[in-house]
Amino acid sequence: MTFILAVSGMLVFIDQVSKYYVEKLILPGRSVPLVQNLFQLTLVQNSGVAFGLFRHSGPFLFIVVSILFITLFFFFLKGLSRKGLLWRLGLGLILGGALGNLIDRLRWGYVVDFLDFSLRGHHWPAFNFSDLGITTGVAILCYKMLKKNS
Repeated sequence: MTFILAVSGMLVFIDQVSKYYVEKLILPGRSVPLVQNLFQLTLVQNSGVAFGLFRHSGPFLFIVVSILFITLFFFFLKGLSRKGLLWRLGLGLILGGALGNLIDRLRWGYVVDFLDFSLRGHHWPAFNFSDLGITTGVAILCYKMLKKNS
């Protein structure tokens, strides 16, 4: 369980520090190109969930859902924390991501997104390190479940 909490804590730290600096350096809706035609920092105040979906639902719903998820996560964590390293890494990333975005919602009522990729006219919605942690954590857990069943 210590490893899961350490991974989670590191992700929350990286996520919150990066959001702090991006908000200090960039105005909402503005972009700073880092790799021409591929990667830029764009400050987005996302009041919805992934990719801005359900942004008109209000922050209260997402705060309640996040708290319920985190509570259930801790309820099941004791049994899951005895699994292998990749399981624990995936769980720590998911927990850290959920906490990082919950902190934003509690503070501002929206999530700060800023990692912005595009390629040849195709644009991926902006995201943050919490989102990256959740996505990576879910991918790791899916890999472990598929590997176990094959």
